[in-house]
Amino acid sequence: MNNTEDHTEETHEGPIKTPKQLIVTVVLSFIVPVLIIFLLIRLVVSSDIIGAGSDAQTPEAIAMRIQPVAGFELVDANAPKVFKTGQQVYESTCASCHNAGIAGAPKFGDKDAWAPHIAQGYEQMLQIALQGKGAMPPKGGNPNLDDFEVARAVVYMANEAGASFDEPKEPAAEGDAASEQEDSSTSTQAAAAQQPAEPANAQAATQAKPAESAESNSDNAAAETKTNSEPQQTAAAAPAEIDPAGEKLYNTVCLACHAAGVAGAPKLGDKAAWEPLAAKGIDSLVSTVISGKGAMPPKGGAVQASDAEIRAAVQFMVSKSQ
Repeated sequence: MNNTEDHTEETHEGPIKTPKQLIVTVVLSFIVPVLIIFLLIRLVVSSDIIGAGSDAQTPEAIAMRIQPVAGFELVDANAPKVFKTGQQVYESTCASCHNAGIAGAPKFGDKDAWAPHIAQGYEQMLQIALQGKGAMPPKGGNPNLDDFEVARAVVYMANEAGASFDEPKEPAAEGDAASEQEDSSTSTQAAAAQQPAEPANAQAATQAKPAESAESNSDNAAAETKTNSEPQQTAAAAPAEIDPAGEKLYNTVCLACHAAGVAGAPKLGDKAAWEPLAAKGIDSLVSTVISGKGAMPPKGGAVQASDAEIRAAVQFMVSKSQ
């Protein structure tokens, strides 16, 4: 007898049971990969953005960064010169010493300190400011200032300390000066035209002079011209040996110490102070300036100056002290 066993057939059912589920699955299989790819692209692109997540690209931040480059003004070289006011000159040049009273400079607004200077008068104060005195170099160390601008600064500081000086008059522009000179020349020519002509007999007497006298005068004039021209040529040749770059470097850098003899620096034009230094030779002086010595930094602080410019400045100072 055969035993029959009931075999139960197992049926496996998938997750998709209806056509609707099938459609949803197909759609999602396309959408999900697209979303993943989009997010990956977004992540990569956002990592390349400079300053992402910060305010570095705001208009205010950009304006602040370009300010050192963009902060300039275009000036017409042919336009009339615009002079600085006394306050502007003080703030840009004089304030560095007069605000704190450095090296004995009278402090700004200190009436007691300024009283003896004001008592000397405006002209005396102006000459001291222009030529320098003590630790103060000429024009306060700014040779680019016009004399009129220095005068304005003197009046401004003195009046703030109790003086009552009048504001100096602004010098006439070059165009006005040329017009005045042209008018003066025109009036001179007109006056000359109104003068009577020389008498005919005077001209005849002049033409009747002996030829020998004319030749003698011509020889004397030629001799005098030759004699006078020799010293002029020698004097004109002397300054040509000094490189103008030396004087320029002195006026912009060296003047701050050598004009007043600050920290033992030999004053320009002091023969006794420069004589032992000049005896060492220009090469030795140039080497000392380039490497620095004592209170003087290398190249006198003019780090950007070339060795040739340093040599020219040394030669200029030595020549002015001989």
